[in-house]
Amino acid sequence: MAESASAEIQEEWEANGASGNESQNGEVDTEANLLDRALANNIALMLESSEPLLSSKCCIYKVPTDLRKLNEEAYTPEVISIGHFHRGDERLKTMERLKVTYFKIFVKKVKLNVENLVTTIRAREACIRHCYSHTSGLSSDDYVKMILLDASFIIVVFHLFYDEEWRRCYNLTTFSLRLIVIVMRDICLLENQLPFFIIEELYNLAFPSHLNYRSFTQLAYGIFEILVRELFSLQIEPTMSPYPDFKIMHFADLLRTFSLPQSQRPQQRNLGDQIIHLYSASQLDEAGVKFKVGSSKCLFDLKFTNGVLEIPCLKIDDDTESIFRNLMALEQCHYAFDHYITDYICILDFLIDTDKDVDLLVRNGILVHTLGNNNAVTSFVNKLSQRICSSEMNSNYSCLCEKLNTFYKVRCHRWKATLRRDYFKTPWRTASTIAAIILLLFTFIQTICSIISL
Repeated sequence: MAESASAEIQEEWEANGASGNESQNGEVDTEANLLDRALANNIALMLESSEPLLSSKCCIYKVPTDLRKLNEEAYTPEVISIGHFHRGDERLKTMERLKVTYFKIFVKKVKLNVENLVTTIRAREACIRHCYSHTSGLSSDDYVKMILLDASFIIVVFHLFYDEEWRRCYNLTTFSLRLIVIVMRDICLLENQLPFFIIEELYNLAFPSHLNYRSFTQLAYGIFEILVRELFSLQIEPTMSPYPDFKIMHFADLLRTFSLPQSQRPQQRNLGDQIIHLYSASQLDEAGVKFKVGSSKCLFDLKFTNGVLEIPCLKIDDDTESIFRNLMALEQCHYAFDHYITDYICILDFLIDTDKDVDLLVRNGILVHTLGNNNAVTSFVNKLSQRICSSEMNSNYSCLCEKLNTFYKVRCHRWKATLRRDYFKTPWRTASTIAAIILLLFTFIQTICSIISL
């Protein structure tokens, strides 16, 4: 466009003569002025035709490169590709045949016209594409086919996972059940998502509410209660049914919301101060802070009262890193001022500096892990917070950190802790300390009596 504009101006320049013509405002147009005007017009057209980098509907993101480099496997599906980000991966092509098999089960089970399913997705294609941070080069037909196979696959897997009648009907083997468990892990990855609304629309066509079928939201809630509690070793509060207005973006978002404290569902976060320092667990222990397993059902519900820090038990296994990394990546990309899980990991990173800190938390039942040794846990926690951008913490956490730092700085707390640790740690040490005090007291009295007699 710029070249054609420049050519037109060149012709105009040659037609008007090298001496230049007078413009409307009385100035003489030179070749340089005409070229600058053409460039300015070209830039104006470019600005008019530009579009935002991300749609306002965007909710499914590619994990930022600097985060992905820390652990590629944590963000990459193991067996199944959902959506277009990992479509075409050679490792995942085997499962494409299983998608067709499950689609056949879906159509046969619900007795739906495939054309109606295609029409439903086609009508929502543009909206679906806008949900992704990176565009797909697939044609409209291929894109609709991909969404149809992926959505129907998820619906069938959900029923096989949650409904014993479906499992009996299709005679699943132990291997198939194990595969479904791995699939459930894959559909929680940030890059491996479909927008929730399109799965829900297909589900409503297949299982209409007027026939007394449970809604897809109810099905998803039931499954994710099991996932959070059993597969991912996280504790949760009771079902989210009291929150009918909560809008689910996708399954990674649902997993995150299930993990939040009750007061944060839906997002009601109050910002506090930025915390740049918190004493480690062993330092706090030396200052007299007592560590106790929290009674809350929510993993992220930390409390500090009367010198006691309550932290719900965190179970760390091979899947824990992937879960936290994807939830934190979602917060980094979508929840700029609502990173509750990221704040929790930052506090954990402050508390755990060395194996000594891990040992303290393990002894108190706050950490339970299957990573082999405490050094692996220290490395796991410290690496989670790398490359994470975090400004102000939520007000609950920032207040807790300030209380802990203040408690540590009071000298009498450290003196009391030292006395308990060095002289009253065990019954025998307590008895010997008391005996020594009594002996010292008697010696002092005897000395005083001797002085008086003299």
